[in-house]
Amino acid sequence: MAAPPARADADPSPTSPPTARDTPGRQAEKSETACEDRNAESLDRLLPPVGTGRSPRKRTTSQCKSEPPLLRTSKRTIYTAGRPPWYNEHGTQSKEAFAIGLGGGSASGKTTVARMIIEALDVPWVVLLSMDSFYKVLTEQQQEQAAHNNFNFDHPDAFDFDLIISTLKKLKQGKSVKVPIYDFTTHSRKKDWKTLYGANVIIFEGIMAFADKTLLELLDMKIFVDTDSDIRLVRRLRRDISERGRDIEGVIKQYNKFVKPSFDQYIQPTMRLADIVVPRGSGNTVAIDLIVQHVHSQLEERKLRWDMAALASAHQCHPLPRTLSVLKSTPQVRGMHTIIRDKETSRDEFIFYSKRLMRLLIEHALSFLPFQDCVVQTPQGQDYAGKCYAGKQITGVSILRAGETMEPALRAVCKDVRIGTILIQTNQLTGEPELHYLRLPKDISDDHVILMDCTVSTGAAAMMAVRVLLDHDVPEDKIFLLSLLMAEMGVHSVAYAFPRVRIITTAVDKRVNDLFRIIPGIGNFGDRYFGTDAVPDGSDEEEVAYTG
Repeated sequence: MAAPPARADADPSPTSPPTARDTPGRQAEKSETACEDRNAESLDRLLPPVGTGRSPRKRTTSQCKSEPPLLRTSKRTIYTAGRPPWYNEHGTQSKEAFAIGLGGGSASGKTTVARMIIEALDVPWVVLLSMDSFYKVLTEQQQEQAAHNNFNFDHPDAFDFDLIISTLKKLKQGKSVKVPIYDFTTHSRKKDWKTLYGANVIIFEGIMAFADKTLLELLDMKIFVDTDSDIRLVRRLRRDISERGRDIEGVIKQYNKFVKPSFDQYIQPTMRLADIVVPRGSGNTVAIDLIVQHVHSQLEERKLRWDMAALASAHQCHPLPRTLSVLKSTPQVRGMHTIIRDKETSRDEFIFYSKRLMRLLIEHALSFLPFQDCVVQTPQGQDYAGKCYAGKQITGVSILRAGETMEPALRAVCKDVRIGTILIQTNQLTGEPELHYLRLPKDISDDHVILMDCTVSTGAAAMMAVRVLLDHDVPEDKIFLLSLLMAEMGVHSVAYAFPRVRIITTAVDKRVNDLFRIIPGIGNFGDRYFGTDAVPDGSDEEEVAYTG
């Protein structure tokens, strides 16, 4: 028999001095929580009058296309971004994300506990995945039962466990997933889906979080939120009436007929499977602190540390890859490079000739797209055997900020092209690239993607950007990396990790110095183009970032 789960019952004494985690703000929060628990004992006080509406609670997630990557809590706003590398020099994932399962009865406070954990963790890139999104699509008969509060939504059969498991597996692997949006008023899935991206930490919460053996194996830590049944009933009444448009009689009928029996039969027995039991839910700050400490230690063990020096020397003396295509160095191209490399060139001249090179680069890149034979009829009524694009659509993705300067050239030669953006910056403490923001068009996996950046030295940011596209199911051979200037090191790094990505540039410089600056280089492209102040060390890299 499995060992009983640890229980974290102790609360700090009200008179004890604040610890490093027990700031005055935290003490105030505890006081508020205690007050809320006392109020929960009064049904009349908590139940709003029938007919008064309150906006549904929002489940915050990272990198949802329709929501900014922000987590707003009672104390502050957390920007849930800045994801460090989640793959190695081979371009493959090194370690999976840390998955936390939060189980407990309906209205036990699982979501509140999850948010408190996220806030206390204070780590970037956290995904909160709710089991509520995965209710099965009801048949007409089941819809009729649900309308009369005669359908059991608290039974394991009400959930699509196959979809839950496949979604959680992809998230742990750092992939992009589509999560259904469930409408509790109509008991149906909406047509729209919510897009989530992989994370450092995944928190999966739901009443049946521990009800499936395969699902349990995906969870690295299992937490059961144990809240008094009377408080859960009061919370459920308040939620279903104010947020889901139900009446008191229907809610109580459903509770007595389905919710309570299902809790006793299916949910409470899973408490023994938990690693930690949290009595009183969000009121138990000691338990939450213990959980946070454990997660921090696990993340430290899983941390991937890049060795930039090793990356720099890994492919020295190797011939340039066949996937590289360099724009022919005609006198015109050579002359434009001379102008933009000259430190005395004015900003206006720099912008003008950079744009000319970008246009030539984009047009050169388009020649590598797939074309097929087609026949059209000329105005003279004659057939002409020509070529037409054989793909579905072309999407441009710029690595901010320098990459966006190439967008006008792409739009000028590709009609109705879609544009996405990725922001990658360097962590000044670790020296590693970090993914801070992304916005990609829907269904990008069907497109040929032109990934744009103006300079590529180490290849770190370019590798991260390619990894993002692969995680969104873009085929590797449909990715075209375009840059005005690349270092041989960056070319080798990208080609080694992703041998089917087409690399296209106007010039390749041989050397990168000890500070990973391209030699002879072009300077900081973004500062010269936008007229901003240069980085003090004169780095070739955009925004103190690995722009490649």
